[in-house]
Amino acid sequence: MKYDLNILFYPKKSQKDKKGLIPIYLRITLNGVRTELSANRKVEVLKWDGNTQRGKGKSEEVRTLNDHLDFLENQVKYDFNTLNNRSVEISAEILRDMLTGKNQKKYSLVTLFETNNKLIEQEKGEKYSKSTIDQYKTTLERVKIFLRQEYEFNDIDLAKLDVLFIRRFEIFLRTKYNIEHNTIMKHLKQLKKVIHFAQQLGYIDKDPFILHQTAFKQFSRESLTQEELSKIETHVFRIKRLDRVKDVFLFVCYTGLSYSDLFALTPESITKGIDGKNWVIYEREKTGVRASIPILPQAQAIIDRYKEDPECQVNNMLLPVISNQKLNTYLSEIAIVCDINKHITMHLGRHSFATTVTLTNGVPIETVSKMLGHTSIKTTQIYSKVVDTKISKDMEELESKLGKAAQLLKQKQG
Repeated sequence: MKYDLNILFYPKKSQKDKKGLIPIYLRITLNGVRTELSANRKVEVLKWDGNTQRGKGKSEEVRTLNDHLDFLENQVKYDFNTLNNRSVEISAEILRDMLTGKNQKKYSLVTLFETNNKLIEQEKGEKYSKSTIDQYKTTLERVKIFLRQEYEFNDIDLAKLDVLFIRRFEIFLRTKYNIEHNTIMKHLKQLKKVIHFAQQLGYIDKDPFILHQTAFKQFSRESLTQEELSKIETHVFRIKRLDRVKDVFLFVCYTGLSYSDLFALTPESITKGIDGKNWVIYEREKTGVRASIPILPQAQAIIDRYKEDPECQVNNMLLPVISNQKLNTYLSEIAIVCDINKHITMHLGRHSFATTVTLTNGVPIETVSKMLGHTSIKTTQIYSKVVDTKISKDMEELESKLGKAAQLLKQKQG
């Protein structure tokens, strides 16, 4: 950003004291916006040169005065150049406050965000999962890009944050990255936590989020139908790569595991449950919530298939799980081959477990919530559309039974 800095010293003749001395003021003007402060010096009217903006004469008194004014001017220029080189916010008021020492300790957003990320990194695996830490890192990078593109700063004073800043950041995320509403809300949620951290440290008094809502929208989650799931199960893939991806995906469809939790599974992750059968019992990486999942025969068959697999043995993995990105890419191929007109991802497998495999078949939502490792049943209720489908199906069966009962009653009465 280009700046036009002007520094002016002038005497305020209207404030002449009883000795005839006039106070000298310093005016700082930046891009047409100005502020003033006292230079803490006085001068006789006849000893002031308006052209040079300094005292006239060669006396020790005048020389001392001019040295002080030179110091003030050089300090303002030094502070301006320092801030400009750092590409941070500059204003006439900031330069004035730096000169007077007012609010000398400045706390900036990016610096605090970086400190926050270093702290949560230290609690990785205990309080924070890798995915949560990555979310904080991504939000910080987008805040930096936002500041550079929208403000032409590398950082900004925390005290300058307001609801307009947040609103502009929200619009920036939507237009720059073309991401959905809930993803934007996640970024704002991370930013909000950092700002609340600043409040806890006493760096700022006001919360700019107090007038801004970070509400998530509830969307019905897409899943595979039973017919689509069967298409994948029964299709024989001649390409080994796709065949292995198919198995990994179907395992998720019958366990409800997220990718991060699936990737962490080892043969030791399988334990005997209270019924003597095999279970997956673990703490979710994302939430730390304990999840217990009885292994269905379809999932057990996949586990057995890879017990002697060399790749799994070398890497001590339960299944041949590759990167999430590659899995999703190959699942797109599987969708085409199986003639399924849906964007199949690993997470779609988790949704399919919640809907097609469990809720639709009458498993109570409380049980499904426990198996998915949700912290609240409200999270599981996003699948309520499927629950309604099950209710409709059950009521149709009830209607049929009531109809048959009424028919039998008529026959008896006839």
